[in-house]
Amino acid sequence: MFSKSKINEPGQTPAQDKEAEKAPSMSDTKSSTDFTPSTPKAKPPASVLSADLQITGNIKTTGDIQIEGNVEGDIRAHLLTVGEGAMVKGECIADDVVVNGRVVGKVRGLKVRLTSTARVEGDIIHKTIAIESGAHFEGSVQRQENPLEGQGGSKAPAPKPATSSSPAAEAAKAG
Repeated sequence: MFSKSKINEPGQTPAQDKEAEKAPSMSDTKSSTDFTPSTPKAKPPASVLSADLQITGNIKTTGDIQIEGNVEGDIRAHLLTVGEGAMVKGECIADDVVVNGRVVGKVRGLKVRLTSTARVEGDIIHKTIAIESGAHFEGSVQRQENPLEGQGGSKAPAPKPATSSSPAAEAAKAG
């Protein structure tokens, strides 16, 4: 009743049909340029500024950074770790901030952690904070829902209110 034979397309001979079955189609073969996703990329290691390095200027990265030397300037990163022998003079802004060393300046972070060896002179603006016993801290602590916003210079200045002046007011100014 039913057979497994193929029905030829119009204009195709049985010989052509057999050749088409033998030849691999383009969709069946994989070229060497096909991209097959493998395991997800591993997170790159943190950039480390060694103990003998002294930097004057701002540092900005979307990755992780570990400071072991001296930095005079602002630092912005995803994860910022200030090493035990490190000294930072400037604002530290990161999603996660871990202070083991000394910071003189404002610290802003979603998560801020001061370890027992930390020395911070400046204000801390955070969403969550942890201060270990033995840490030294001088400044104010303020909790904000999003401490990374509202940095100095990042907000546009408030628009000036529009003023209307009448001819009488103009005359009073002139006279």
